Amino acid sequence: MNPETLQSIAFRWFDAFNNHNLEQLLSLYDEEAKHFSPKLKIRKPETNGFVEGKSALREWWKEAFERLPSLHYKVTSLTANGDRVFMEYVRNVDDEDDMLVAEVLEVKDGKIIASRVYHG
Repeated sequence: MNPETLQSIAFRWFDAFNNHNLEQLLSLYDEEAKHFSPKLKIRKPETNGFVEGKSALREWWKEAFERLPSLHYKVTSLTANGDRVFMEYVRNVDDEDDMLVAEVLEVKDGKIIASRVYHG
């Protein structure tokens, strides 16, 4: 996949996330997509940080959008090659310290099949 297409997916991802548009966000993902996040591991220890499938993603992000209405990501860097987009961004939530985050989106046939979040 060419870098421009991958970056376009990433920009649509940020737009959906920052507008808390759950359906738009989920439309970027494959039905069986896998997601890892340290926040998942903390808030839902039984998942060990992993969820799989759109229904699990929907539940996770719906809860996050409801719990954190001011949640917003500011893109600082995007690198796209092969079948991956490496994203760096700042997580901003009212009354919390900003957090630097890195996330990798793995894309196949125009859909995100896996995403992994990294932060300290």
